[in-house]
Amino acid sequence: MWANASKVVAIAGTALISYLGMRLWVFVSNAQKEQTLLRSNVSAHSNTYDEPRALLPGEKRDTIGEREQRRANENEGKTASGRSLSVVLPAYNEEQVIASTVSDVLDVLSAWRIDAEVLVVNDGSADKTGAIVAALALAHPQIRLITHSVNQGYGAALVSGFAAATKDLTLFMDADGQFDIHDLALLLPYIDEYDAVIGYRLHRQDTWVRKLNAWGWKRLIGWVLGIHVRDIDCAFKLLRTGFLHQHPLETRGAMINAELLYKLKRAGCTYREVGVHHLPRRGGRATGANPRVIVRAFRELFISARKWRREERGHARQILISELSPSARRTDDNKLRV
Repeated sequence: MWANASKVVAIAGTALISYLGMRLWVFVSNAQKEQTLLRSNVSAHSNTYDEPRALLPGEKRDTIGEREQRRANENEGKTASGRSLSVVLPAYNEEQVIASTVSDVLDVLSAWRIDAEVLVVNDGSADKTGAIVAALALAHPQIRLITHSVNQGYGAALVSGFAAATKDLTLFMDADGQFDIHDLALLLPYIDEYDAVIGYRLHRQDTWVRKLNAWGWKRLIGWVLGIHVRDIDCAFKLLRTGFLHQHPLETRGAMINAELLYKLKRAGCTYREVGVHHLPRRGGRATGANPRVIVRAFRELFISARKWRREERGHARQILISELSPSARRTDDNKLRV
Protein backbone atom coordinates (compact mmCIF):
# COMPACT_ATOMS: atom_id res chain seq x y z
CA MET A 1 0.00 0.00 0.00
CA TRP A 2 2.76 2.42 0.95
CA ALA A 3 4.67 1.64 -2.24
CA ASN A 4 1.61 2.41 -4.37
CA ALA A 5 0.91 5.54 -2.35
CA SER A 6 4.47 6.78 -2.86
CA LYS A 7 4.15 6.25 -6.62
CA VAL A 8 0.92 8.24 -6.71
CA VAL A 9 2.53 11.04 -4.68
CA ALA A 10 5.56 11.12 -6.98
CA ILE A 11 3.41 11.27 -10.13
CA ALA A 12 1.18 13.95 -8.63
CA GLY A 13 4.23 15.92 -7.50
CA THR A 14 5.77 15.83 -10.97
CA ALA A 15 2.51 16.97 -12.55
CA LEU A 16 2.19 19.79 -10.01
CA ILE A 17 5.76 20.94 -10.65
CA SER A 18 5.17 20.98 -14.41
CA TYR A 19 1.95 22.94 -13.99
CA LEU A 20 3.50 25.48 -11.65
CA GLY A 21 6.51 25.83 -13.92
CA MET A 22 4.31 26.73 -16.88
CA ARG A 23 2.28 29.14 -14.76
CA LEU A 24 5.45 30.89 -13.62
CA TRP A 25 7.11 30.96 -17.03
CA VAL A 26 5.34 34.15 -18.13
CA PHE A 27 6.06 35.71 -14.73
CA VAL A 28 9.77 35.00 -15.04
CA SER A 29 9.99 36.05 -18.70
CA ASN A 30 8.38 39.41 -17.97
CA ALA A 31 10.70 39.97 -15.03
CA GLN A 32 13.73 39.31 -17.21
CA LYS A 33 12.53 41.67 -19.92
CA GLU A 34 11.88 44.46 -17.42
CA GLN A 35 15.29 44.01 -15.86
CA THR A 36 16.94 44.24 -19.30
CA LEU A 37 15.05 47.42 -20.17
CA LEU A 38 15.96 48.97 -16.85
CA ARG A 39 19.63 48.03 -17.40
CA SER A 40 19.91 46.17 -14.16
CA ASN A 41 23.42 45.65 -12.93
CA VAL A 42 22.58 42.46 -11.10
CA SER A 43 25.62 40.32 -11.85
CA ALA A 44 25.36 36.74 -13.02
CA HIS A 45 27.12 34.11 -10.99
CA SER A 46 30.12 32.14 -12.19
CA ASN A 47 29.23 28.47 -12.45
CA THR A 48 32.57 26.77 -12.88
CA TYR A 49 33.76 23.23 -13.01
CA ASP A 50 36.68 21.37 -14.51
CA GLU A 51 36.73 20.99 -18.29
CA PRO A 52 38.19 17.64 -19.44
CA ARG A 53 41.38 17.87 -21.44
CA ALA A 54 42.18 15.78 -24.52
CA LEU A 55 43.46 12.29 -23.78
CA LEU A 56 46.96 11.15 -24.76
CA PRO A 57 47.32 7.92 -26.76
CA GLY A 58 46.63 4.95 -24.49
CA GLU A 59 45.55 7.17 -21.59
CA LYS A 60 42.39 6.38 -19.62
CA ARG A 61 40.19 9.25 -18.49
CA ASP A 62 39.67 9.55 -14.74
CA THR A 63 36.19 9.92 -13.37
CA ILE A 64 35.18 13.21 -11.77
CA GLY A 65 35.44 11.65 -8.32
CA GLU A 66 38.93 10.31 -9.00
CA ARG A 67 40.17 13.68 -10.26
CA GLU A 68 38.75 15.53 -7.27
CA GLN A 69 40.06 12.96 -4.80
CA ARG A 70 43.56 13.12 -6.28
CA ARG A 71 43.51 16.90 -6.02
CA ALA A 72 42.37 16.62 -2.39
CA ASN A 73 45.20 14.24 -1.55
CA GLU A 74 47.72 16.60 -3.14
CA ASN A 75 46.40 19.71 -1.38
CA GLU A 76 45.07 18.40 1.94
CA GLY A 77 48.03 19.48 4.07
CA LYS A 78 48.62 22.91 2.60
CA THR A 79 44.97 23.96 2.24
CA ALA A 80 43.94 23.09 5.79
CA SER A 81 46.54 25.20 7.60
CA GLY A 82 45.91 28.77 8.69
CA ARG A 83 42.12 28.73 8.31
CA SER A 84 39.34 28.96 10.85
CA LEU A 85 36.13 27.10 10.19
CA SER A 86 32.61 26.87 11.58
CA VAL A 87 30.85 23.59 10.80
CA VAL A 88 27.06 23.83 11.04
CA LEU A 89 25.18 20.56 11.58
CA PRO A 90 21.37 20.84 11.57
CA ALA A 91 19.95 17.85 13.42
CA TYR A 92 16.42 16.54 13.89
CA ASN A 93 15.90 13.16 15.59
CA GLU A 94 19.39 11.90 14.75
CA GLU A 95 20.23 10.10 18.02
CA GLN A 96 21.49 7.02 16.15
CA VAL A 97 24.22 8.85 14.21
CA ILE A 98 24.82 12.27 15.77
CA ALA A 99 27.64 11.13 18.08
CA SER A 100 29.60 9.45 15.29
CA THR A 101 29.04 12.38 12.91
CA VAL A 102 30.27 14.98 15.39
CA SER A 103 33.20 12.80 16.44
CA ASP A 104 34.26 12.27 12.82
CA VAL A 105 34.18 16.02 12.18
CA LEU A 106 36.25 16.78 15.27
CA ASP A 107 38.80 14.05 14.54
CA VAL A 108 39.40 15.14 10.95
CA LEU A 109 39.61 18.87 11.67
CA SER A 110 41.93 18.23 14.62
CA ALA A 111 44.19 16.10 12.43
CA TRP A 112 44.27 18.92 9.87
CA ARG A 113 45.01 21.41 12.66
CA ILE A 114 42.17 23.70 11.67
CA ASP A 115 40.90 26.25 14.17
CA ALA A 116 37.31 25.01 14.16
CA GLU A 117 34.02 25.03 15.99
CA VAL A 118 31.18 22.56 15.48
CA LEU A 119 27.71 24.10 15.81
CA VAL A 120 25.02 21.46 16.23
CA VAL A 121 21.52 22.90 15.87
CA ASN A 122 19.03 20.62 17.58
CA ASP A 123 15.83 21.55 15.77
CA GLY A 124 13.25 20.43 18.33
CA SER A 125 14.23 16.74 18.30
CA ALA A 126 11.89 14.41 20.20
CA ASP A 127 14.63 11.85 20.85
CA LYS A 128 17.98 12.03 22.68
CA THR A 129 19.81 14.08 20.05
CA GLY A 130 20.10 17.14 22.29
CA ALA A 131 21.27 15.17 25.32
CA ILE A 132 23.94 13.35 23.31
CA VAL A 133 25.33 16.58 21.87
CA ALA A 134 25.23 18.28 25.28
CA ALA A 135 27.34 15.46 26.73
CA LEU A 136 29.83 15.76 23.87
CA ALA A 137 30.04 19.53 24.38
CA LEU A 138 31.05 19.03 28.02
CA ALA A 139 34.05 17.01 26.90
CA HIS A 140 34.95 19.09 23.83
CA PRO A 141 34.84 22.90 24.03
CA GLN A 142 34.84 23.14 20.23
CA ILE A 143 31.27 21.81 20.19
CA ARG A 144 28.43 24.27 20.68
CA LEU A 145 24.82 23.17 21.02
CA ILE A 146 22.05 25.44 19.74
CA THR A 147 18.56 24.31 20.68
CA HIS A 148 15.16 25.05 19.16
CA SER A 149 12.46 24.21 21.67
CA VAL A 150 10.15 23.17 18.82
CA ASN A 151 10.85 21.97 15.31
CA GLN A 152 11.14 25.02 13.04
CA GLY A 153 12.41 23.45 9.84
CA TYR A 154 15.67 22.70 8.07
CA GLY A 155 16.17 26.28 6.90
CA ALA A 156 15.58 27.69 10.36
CA ALA A 157 18.23 25.35 11.77
CA LEU A 158 20.76 26.54 9.19
CA VAL A 159 19.92 30.20 9.83
CA SER A 160 20.54 29.76 13.57
CA GLY A 161 23.84 28.05 12.87
CA PHE A 162 24.97 30.72 10.40
CA ALA A 163 24.11 33.50 12.85
CA ALA A 164 26.18 31.82 15.59
CA ALA A 165 29.23 31.12 13.39
CA THR A 166 32.34 33.03 14.48
CA LYS A 167 35.08 31.66 12.19
CA ASP A 168 36.28 32.89 8.79
CA LEU A 169 34.61 30.13 6.78
CA THR A 170 31.40 28.20 7.29
CA LEU A 171 30.74 24.67 6.10
CA PHE A 172 27.31 23.16 6.52
CA MET A 173 26.56 19.47 6.17
CA ASP A 174 23.76 17.19 7.25
CA ALA A 175 24.13 15.35 10.55
CA ASP A 176 22.70 12.09 9.20
CA GLY A 177 26.07 10.61 8.20
CA GLN A 178 25.47 10.77 4.45
CA PHE A 179 28.41 13.13 3.85
CA ASP A 180 32.09 12.58 4.60
CA ILE A 181 33.94 15.45 6.30
CA HIS A 182 37.10 14.33 4.46
CA ASP A 183 35.52 15.78 1.30
CA LEU A 184 36.13 19.23 2.77
CA ALA A 185 39.62 18.80 1.29
CA LEU A 186 37.98 18.83 -2.14
CA LEU A 187 36.43 22.24 -1.50
CA LEU A 188 39.16 24.10 0.37
CA PRO A 189 41.57 24.60 -2.57
CA TYR A 190 39.01 26.82 -4.31
CA ILE A 191 37.77 29.08 -1.53
CA ASP A 192 40.45 31.74 -2.10
CA GLU A 193 39.46 32.07 -5.76
CA TYR A 194 35.69 31.81 -5.37
CA ASP A 195 33.20 33.26 -2.92
CA ALA A 196 31.65 29.85 -2.31
CA VAL A 197 32.30 26.21 -3.14
CA ILE A 198 29.20 24.04 -3.43
CA GLY A 199 29.10 20.28 -3.56
CA TYR A 200 27.04 18.05 -5.80
CA ARG A 201 26.39 14.40 -5.02
CA LEU A 202 28.30 12.11 -7.38
CA HIS A 203 26.19 9.01 -6.67
CA ARG A 204 23.12 10.06 -4.75
CA GLN A 205 22.08 7.41 -2.22
CA ASP A 206 18.35 8.19 -2.07
CA THR A 207 15.13 6.54 -3.20
CA TRP A 208 13.86 7.09 -6.72
CA VAL A 209 10.96 9.11 -5.31
CA ARG A 210 13.33 11.63 -3.71
CA LYS A 211 15.43 11.76 -6.87
CA LEU A 212 12.33 12.43 -8.95
CA ASN A 213 11.19 15.18 -6.59
CA ALA A 214 14.70 16.70 -6.70
CA TRP A 215 14.67 16.69 -10.51
CA GLY A 216 11.35 18.52 -10.64
CA TRP A 217 12.40 21.01 -7.95
CA LYS A 218 15.65 21.73 -9.81
CA ARG A 219 13.75 22.51 -13.01
CA LEU A 220 11.29 24.74 -11.18
CA ILE A 221 14.03 26.71 -9.42
CA GLY A 222 15.76 27.18 -12.77
CA TRP A 223 12.59 28.61 -14.31
CA VAL A 224 11.65 30.87 -11.44
CA LEU A 225 14.97 32.09 -10.01
CA GLY A 226 17.36 31.48 -12.88
CA ILE A 227 19.54 29.20 -10.73
CA HIS A 228 21.15 26.42 -12.75
CA VAL A 229 23.40 24.07 -10.79
CA ARG A 230 23.87 20.33 -10.77
CA ASP A 231 22.50 19.70 -7.29
CA ILE A 232 20.62 22.55 -5.60
CA ASP A 233 19.95 20.86 -2.27
CA CYS A 234 23.29 19.15 -1.72
CA ALA A 235 23.96 19.78 1.98
CA PHE A 236 27.71 20.21 1.67
CA LYS A 237 28.63 23.81 0.93
CA LEU A 238 31.55 26.02 1.97
CA LEU A 239 31.04 29.80 2.20
CA ARG A 240 32.59 32.89 3.68
CA THR A 241 30.99 33.59 7.03
CA GLY A 242 30.98 37.33 6.32
CA PHE A 243 28.64 36.80 3.37
CA LEU A 244 26.21 34.83 5.51
CA HIS A 245 26.15 37.60 8.11
CA GLN A 246 25.79 40.37 5.54
CA HIS A 247 23.04 38.57 3.59
CA PRO A 248 20.82 36.87 6.19
CA LEU A 249 18.51 34.25 4.75
CA GLU A 250 14.75 34.70 4.99
CA THR A 251 13.22 31.31 4.27
CA ARG A 252 12.97 28.66 6.97
CA GLY A 253 12.12 25.45 5.13
CA ALA A 254 13.50 23.35 2.27
CA MET A 255 13.72 26.49 0.10
CA ILE A 256 16.85 27.57 2.00
CA ASN A 257 19.44 26.18 -0.45
CA ALA A 258 17.74 27.80 -3.43
CA GLU A 259 17.64 31.12 -1.57
CA LEU A 260 21.32 30.85 -0.69
CA LEU A 261 22.31 30.30 -4.32
CA TYR A 262 19.99 33.08 -5.48
CA LYS A 263 21.52 35.57 -3.05
CA LEU A 264 25.01 34.58 -4.12
CA LYS A 265 23.97 35.29 -7.68
CA ARG A 266 22.25 38.57 -6.86
CA ALA A 267 25.29 39.79 -4.92
CA GLY A 268 27.52 39.10 -7.92
CA CYS A 269 29.41 36.36 -6.09
CA THR A 270 31.19 33.49 -7.80
CA TYR A 271 31.07 29.84 -6.86
CA ARG A 272 32.52 26.54 -7.99
CA GLU A 273 30.77 23.19 -8.12
CA VAL A 274 32.70 20.17 -6.82
CA GLY A 275 31.61 16.54 -6.70
CA VAL A 276 31.40 14.96 -3.24
CA HIS A 277 30.57 11.49 -2.00
CA HIS A 278 27.08 10.61 -0.78
CA LEU A 279 26.73 7.69 1.59
CA PRO A 280 23.73 5.52 2.51
CA ARG A 281 21.80 6.77 5.53
CA ARG A 282 22.99 5.02 8.69
CA GLY A 283 19.97 5.83 10.84
CA GLY A 284 17.12 8.22 11.44
CA ARG A 285 14.48 9.09 8.89
CA ALA A 286 14.57 11.52 5.96
CA THR A 287 11.92 14.25 6.03
CA GLY A 288 12.53 15.88 2.64
CA ALA A 289 9.67 14.00 0.96
CA ASN A 290 7.17 14.90 3.70
CA PRO A 291 4.12 16.55 2.04
CA ARG A 292 4.17 19.37 4.61
CA VAL A 293 7.82 20.08 3.79
CA ILE A 294 7.04 20.16 0.06
CA VAL A 295 4.02 22.44 0.45
CA ARG A 296 6.01 24.82 2.65
CA ALA A 297 8.81 24.94 0.05
CA PHE A 298 6.36 25.84 -2.73
CA ARG A 299 4.74 28.51 -0.60
CA GLU A 300 8.08 30.07 0.30
CA LEU A 301 9.16 29.96 -3.35
CA PHE A 302 6.09 31.86 -4.56
CA ILE A 303 6.21 34.47 -1.80
CA SER A 304 9.96 34.99 -2.01
CA ALA A 305 10.09 35.13 -5.82
CA ARG A 306 7.54 37.95 -5.91
CA LYS A 307 9.27 39.84 -3.13
CA TRP A 308 12.71 39.53 -4.70
CA ARG A 309 11.35 40.53 -8.10
CA ARG A 310 9.98 43.77 -6.63
CA GLU A 311 13.32 44.44 -4.91
CA GLU A 312 15.26 43.89 -8.13
CA ARG A 313 12.96 46.16 -10.10
CA GLY A 314 13.25 48.90 -7.48
CA HIS A 315 17.04 48.56 -7.36
CA ALA A 316 17.33 48.63 -11.15
CA ARG A 317 15.07 51.69 -11.37
CA GLN A 318 17.18 53.56 -8.83
CA ILE A 319 20.33 52.79 -10.81
CA LEU A 320 18.70 54.00 -14.01
CA ILE A 321 17.52 57.24 -12.39
CA SER A 322 20.95 57.91 -10.89
CA GLU A 323 22.52 57.69 -14.36
CA LEU A 324 20.13 60.21 -15.92
CA SER A 325 20.89 63.90 -16.27
CA PRO A 326 19.30 66.20 -13.64
CA SER A 327 16.56 67.40 -16.00
CA ALA A 328 15.76 63.91 -17.21
CA ARG A 329 15.83 62.72 -13.61
CA ARG A 330 13.21 65.30 -12.62
CA THR A 331 11.04 64.26 -15.57
CA ASP A 332 11.40 60.60 -14.64
CA ASP A 333 10.60 61.35 -10.99
CA ASN A 334 7.43 63.18 -12.09
CA LYS A 335 6.42 60.17 -14.16
CA LEU A 336 7.01 57.93 -11.17
CA ARG A 337 4.82 60.11 -8.98
CA VAL A 338 2.09 60.16 -11.57
